[in-house]
Amino acid sequence: MLKEKLLNDLKNSMKEQNTLRKNVIQMVRAAILQVEKDKQIEVTDEQIVEIIAKESKKRKDSIPDYEKSGREDLINQIKDEISILQEYLPEQLSPEQIEEKLKQIINEIGASSMKDMGMVMKSAKEKLGASADGKTINEIAKKLLS
Repeated sequence: MLKEKLLNDLKNSMKEQNTLRKNVIQMVRAAILQVEKDKQIEVTDEQIVEIIAKESKKRKDSIPDYEKSGREDLINQIKDEISILQEYLPEQLSPEQIEEKLKQIINEIGASSMKDMGMVMKSAKEKLGASADGKTINEIAKKLLS
């Protein structure tokens, strides 16, 4: 289970004195604990992957702000954090693979115009999950539906 893997990786990073890795894993574990307490549930591996994907997205979204302020040190740290988080996520699909999957989804739903975008996005997020980010899915879906 992913929770145990995170705990073992946390222990290993403490032994190796890898502070960045330890901090990233602790942050993920804290986010998992928060979800468990808020919803009073035991999270599944799928939910953990969603949490990790959300944390990764937060970091990707913050990079432009750091670039504007010229903080190369923080940009490099954020990129390192993202690469650590990527280890726990399923392999990311290429834009071509996403396009193929979206064509199948559009055919299944019978979508024909931008009016159907909501249904396409909902189905795509369910089927692709954390293997593709929403922004890329959205851009490709717009291209296919217009």
